[in-house]
Amino acid sequence: MLELGIWSFLKMLSRVANSLYWMSRYIERAENIARILDVNLQLLLDFRSLDDEGLRDHWIPIVQATGDHESFVSQKQRATASAVAEFMVFRQENPNSIVSSVCLARENARMVRDQITVETWEELNRLYLFVLSDEARQMWLDSPTDFFNAIKSSSLQLIGLSYATHIHNEGWWFSQAGRYIERADKTSRILDVRYHTLPPRGLPKAVTQTEALEWSAILRSCSAWDVFKSTYGAEVHPRNVADLLMLNENFPRSIRFCVEQLNDALRRISGVSERRFSNEAEKLCGRLAAELQFCTIEEIFDAGLHDYLDQIQIKLNNIGEALFDAYIFQPFEGDGETQLVQQEEQQQQTRHKPLRHVQDDHS
Repeated sequence: MLELGIWSFLKMLSRVANSLYWMSRYIERAENIARILDVNLQLLLDFRSLDDEGLRDHWIPIVQATGDHESFVSQKQRATASAVAEFMVFRQENPNSIVSSVCLARENARMVRDQITVETWEELNRLYLFVLSDEARQMWLDSPTDFFNAIKSSSLQLIGLSYATHIHNEGWWFSQAGRYIERADKTSRILDVRYHTLPPRGLPKAVTQTEALEWSAILRSCSAWDVFKSTYGAEVHPRNVADLLMLNENFPRSIRFCVEQLNDALRRISGVSERRFSNEAEKLCGRLAAELQFCTIEEIFDAGLHDYLDQIQIKLNNIGEALFDAYIFQPFEGDGETQLVQQEEQQQQTRHKPLRHVQDDHS
């Protein structure tokens, strides 16, 4: 009888951890989709002369960056700005769209309403009502940039509320793990969007003005333009863009920074010191953090930036799966709605594939 009570208690804790993890991850996902779409819509203003094939080459990598290329192609739509934006912003059948991400974040928050503060719930609920409203559609039609800024502003406010109003216990660290594994994954995908402009191995010898504009768009997607200029100057080169977004230890959206924060969150959950590990997730994350700490950007380009980012995405997926094996007990018992949400979340683990799975379709 005592063992049954302990098992029920552990299942309750794993359910809470699962919901907090995915709530945070979906909020981060919505923000990152808004970032990449906003910048690439604005980038088109510099490419007014693009023909249909040029527009397709501009937008298909954006769909690939979220791992939804196959789903988009199955709808037999042309890769235009309006079609891609509709698919990635409002299409609820796309589980990685902004609207889907916000709805799933809100549903996870609802299931652990007693674990988050009133301020967080009210802001997330406000965002949820906004993305489903006619107001959002009209704002999108009038000014996509204003719409995307509203999404990004709300996400950043939710992050601030989490820091300022939530108790920093195990549940909070699960939400941190969700945020940083999602951010690291998205930074790697955003950086890989223009991989086809690079040689398979080594640094490019020259960068055209068009390529410089595309790489500057990648920086803006990660709110890294000002940091880049202060660190490297105004001349944009893929080597320096990748160095900032992959290996900088102080920039909050770099892959290295995110992996180190994820590593810290995992160890806060278990209480294990930095030089030890108690489960597979900690081992894999610590190994990746050390790799990013001691490698150089020249070594990454010599190995092939695209291939290296591909491996980063696989390693992040493996860390996510190991995290679930260590802490999340499946299947959950509950009503149909709860089970549906859990099934959707597990689907995200498998749908978020590295870009190598779709690169052949683009070539």
